[in-house]
Amino acid sequence: MRLDLFRRIAPVACAFCAVLLLGALSPESAKDDPVAKLEPGSTYPRVNTAPGYEVDPTWPERPPGMPWGAMPGIAVDARDQVWLFTRTNPPVQVFTADGKFVRAWGEGLLTGAHHIKMDREGNVWAADIRLHVVRKFTPEGQLLLTLGTPGESGDDEKHMNRPTDMIVAPNGDIFVSDGYGNARVVHFDKEGKYIGSWGSLGTGARQFSLPHSIVMDSRGRLYVADRNNVRIQVYSQAGELLDSWRDILVPWGLWVTAADEIWVCGSSPMQWRIDPKYPKAPLGCPPKDQVFMRFDTSGMLKQLWSAPKSEDDMEKPGELNWVHSIALDSKGNIYAGDIIGKRAQKFVRKQ
Repeated sequence: MRLDLFRRIAPVACAFCAVLLLGALSPESAKDDPVAKLEPGSTYPRVNTAPGYEVDPTWPERPPGMPWGAMPGIAVDARDQVWLFTRTNPPVQVFTADGKFVRAWGEGLLTGAHHIKMDREGNVWAADIRLHVVRKFTPEGQLLLTLGTPGESGDDEKHMNRPTDMIVAPNGDIFVSDGYGNARVVHFDKEGKYIGSWGSLGTGARQFSLPHSIVMDSRGRLYVADRNNVRIQVYSQAGELLDSWRDILVPWGLWVTAADEIWVCGSSPMQWRIDPKYPKAPLGCPPKDQVFMRFDTSGMLKQLWSAPKSEDDMEKPGELNWVHSIALDSKGNIYAGDIIGKRAQKFVRKQ
């Protein structure tokens, strides 16, 4: 009975479906279909509301024979000059924003480049992970001050263990992220006298697992890239934890603009793994991507941008391979240095 009924209604149903299909494809029905009226590329306003960045492959104009190694440090001074800190000689190299060479120095004074910074007076500060020191120089390379004991590692008032970065407060006090060997922030006065420190190895509120970079905002608050813990810790200058930005990215480098924008470079959150090529590397090596993030001082993410992750020994302009450092000039252009790629690049802001 059911089979007989099916045989009777099947032709009718098929005919009905055919009518519907022909109607949907007919010119008359297309006139009433808003989707059918869309023409690719001509319907939506092609307005870029988010900024983008385009690499300048000609930047900088290196003098003949000027070498580059791994590029862990990069900074921009008040004149928009770009300071590179590289693991070769000369380790400190300076270029203008349009790529002209200015000067280079540091051979014999710096042997293990990491992050580099400028203070408000224009002095240059460099963290040396081989000598276990942070050093202050004039822009011309004259040594003014050394924090730590050169060539000796330790965890006390006179020794550090592979310090990674430093920042100078308006009153001249210096805060050092110390670092690969230790897990603390060290506080010195402007003369280099030890004031105090906080931190130990771990995941707690006042602990670190590779404090890798440190910056300060206009209110004097400290931001520490707690790299292996996948977070940015915000502290008072007395070491009180004010905020914790967790599980957003693996932070490698920090930069603060004059408008108190907190820029971070690194990679997306990852879990620990062992890569045969880099068995002793920290978390996120090799990274799965290369990201840049802009936060306000409350920790709200305001902007995200990423660059292609290149393969080892196959780097192309605009790609990054272990991005380690970030700095911005007054026009909002991004300068980035990477480790495996062994270069610095300028990414021009496009709106």
